[in-house]
Amino acid sequence: MSVLYLAAAIVLEISGTVSLKLSHGFSRLGPAGVVVICYTVSFALLSLALRGIDLSIAYAVWSGVGTAIVAAIGIVWFGEPSGGWKLLSLALIVLGCRRAPSLRTGFVSI
Repeated sequence: MSVLYLAAAIVLEISGTVSLKLSHGFSRLGPAGVVVICYTVSFALLSLALRGIDLSIAYAVWSGVGTAIVAAIGIVWFGEPSGGWKLLSLALIVLGCRRAPSLRTGFVSI
């Protein structure tokens, strides 16, 4: 169940971060409200995930996967530049998250 909580926390963190961009500095009420709700629920779910996953692993996966996906959304959806160093850095983040030890299987498979 902890893995499901972590996955949901990641989805909400990504949604909140994209909404942060769409809020234009919190000047748009709708996306700003989504930011607050998504981050609040994301942290609550992350705390539930910590019942069964070590803090170091859960936080690394939560932040790493979120960072990589938000960066990809920035490139694809918002037209941000995608240089070689950025793509290499994202690949290393994803590789690191894939190799993060899990409590049961030895590795988290994302």
